[in-house]
Amino acid sequence: MSQRPTRVPLTPQEGWLIHGHQVLRFRPTRWERQVQLLEITSGELLADQEIPLLKSRQELTRAEALKLWAEKRQAGWVQCSPQW
Repeated sequence: MSQRPTRVPLTPQEGWLIHGHQVLRFRPTRWERQVQLLEITSGELLADQEIPLLKSRQELTRAEALKLWAEKRQAGWVQCSPQW
């Protein structure tokens, strides 16, 4: 039985991906008819730290964010619960 890919939501939702200790957070920042932007924050989970080390933050269009999400999923990243 093959697993169906989940549909991309039409309304803004936060999403998280993890690969080893690396984490990506996708968070909608602007969601209008003509402009849809998401903030992508990358971080690293450190064993000796309660709070992850935040490494970068960038804003992408919805199309760019969907492309990044698909690339990461294909590279082995998996969805996870919020990490911070």
